[in-house]
Amino acid sequence: MDIYQVDLNLLKLFDALLKEGSVTGAGARLGLSQPAASRGLARLRKILNDQLIVRTTGGWELTPKAITLSPQVIKLLDDARSIITPSKFCPGSASGRFVVATADHLAFLLMPEIVKKLASSAPGMDLIVPPQSGDNIDLIAQGDADLAIGSFHDLPARFHCRTLYEEDFVCVVRQEHPVIQDKLTIRKFASMEHISVVITGYGSSPVDKALQQNGLSRRVTVKTPHFLVAASIVADSDLILTIPRKLARKLSKLVRLHTLELPIKVQTFTPSIIWHEKLHYDPAHVWLRSQIVDAAQGL
Repeated sequence: MDIYQVDLNLLKLFDALLKEGSVTGAGARLGLSQPAASRGLARLRKILNDQLIVRTTGGWELTPKAITLSPQVIKLLDDARSIITPSKFCPGSASGRFVVATADHLAFLLMPEIVKKLASSAPGMDLIVPPQSGDNIDLIAQGDADLAIGSFHDLPARFHCRTLYEEDFVCVVRQEHPVIQDKLTIRKFASMEHISVVITGYGSSPVDKALQQNGLSRRVTVKTPHFLVAASIVADSDLILTIPRKLARKLSKLVRLHTLELPIKVQTFTPSIIWHEKLHYDPAHVWLRSQIVDAAQGL
C-alpha cells in the first residue's frame, strides 16, 4: 500500500480507540460523531486487515493485533508531536492548556501561586486539575496529564522526577481543645479519637506504623479522602488530625485550628513532580515545571 494514499489521521483514531475502549468514546475524544468514528474504524480495519476492536458480552475488546500495534502507534504519534512542537515557548503569547494531576492538599498549597504565575506571565494558557486517579501515573503515561505532583515510588521507565521539598507531620485540633493545656504525650495521642485522610485506600498510614512500632494503636473514628473536609470537621469537634506541616500552617489561616507537635517520630516525605520522557524537552513543559518549582520554594 502506498503510504501517501493513507490518511494518517486514522492513527489518531486508533490511539483514541486504545484509550477509550469504544467507538463512541474514541469519537467523542476526537470531536467526531459516532457515524464518522464508525466510518474511520471501517477504513482502519480495511487498511490493517483486522477488526481491531470487537463487541463482546462484556463490552468492547481490542483484538490481539490491535494490542500488538499499540506501542508502535503511540510512539509514532509522540514522534509526530515532537516534530511540530515549537522550539521556543513564549508564555506571553502562548495559548493552550496545562493539565496537572495532583491530590487536593497539594493543589490547595500550590495552585493559587501557579494560577497567579499563569495570569501574569502566560494569560492565554488554561490550567486543568483532573480528578485524582490513583497515583496519577497512568494519566501521564496515556497523555491525559502533562505532569503529576505527589509522593511517588518505583516509577516506570521513561519517567522523570524532581523533588520539590521535604515535609514532616504535625497534629491539629480545634482551638480551645482541652488537650492544648496538657502535654501531648504519645499515649495521650494514641488514646484520642482520630480523623484520618485516606487518599488511595492502599497501604497503611505512617502514623499507624509508628504507633505499632511503639506497641500502641489508635481509634480512627472518621476517614475521608479530602484534607480540607477533615480540617473542617476537626475545627468543630474533639477529633485530632495528623497532616503535613505546610498544609496545617495554611489551613490554620482559614479555619480555627491549633497546631501541636506530633509526639511520635513519623518518617518525612518529599512531594515531587513527575513527567514522561516524551515531554522532557518540550519548551512549554520545561517552563511549567520551573513555575511549579518556584511556587513550591515559596511555601
